[in-house]
Amino acid sequence: MKQKTKLKTPRPELSVIGWMESVALPQIDLRGIKAKIDTGARTSALHALYIEPFDNDGEEWVRFQVQLSEDAPGQWVETPLHDQRHIKNTSGIPEERYVIRTELEIAGKTWPIAVSLTDRSNMRFPMIVGRSALKNRNIAVHTRRAYLTTGKAGNA
Repeated sequence: MKQKTKLKTPRPELSVIGWMESVALPQIDLRGIKAKIDTGARTSALHALYIEPFDNDGEEWVRFQVQLSEDAPGQWVETPLHDQRHIKNTSGIPEERYVIRTELEIAGKTWPIAVSLTDRSNMRFPMIVGRSALKNRNIAVHTRRAYLTTGKAGNA
């Protein structure tokens, strides 16, 4: 009796990214986001202010303002609301947060991720890319190098 061989799906080539990268969320028109790649965080988070859910023709949406740096103007974003869940903040305290689904662009690749919205005014990075966003993407994070995919901040 012949044994069936299971064909393996080829894995994408390994991408090595820095612990800090410039990323984009093209579906919501945000580019050049200074992001910390944080494998210690499960969920990705984006700095957002004035977060407000609203009804858009029977669908739940959320609007919020993003300011990617102190000298950049605030940018308003409106997008479908994916979820609302308890997520632990950097102090380990659960917070109720709105979550959107959008595409992440990093290292020349794009894929959908979940992003929680929160005020990160007191943080160094307007975005954290957590391990769930990197799962099954064949990505390694270089812990001592930054901006390996863009050369410097602001080019995503």
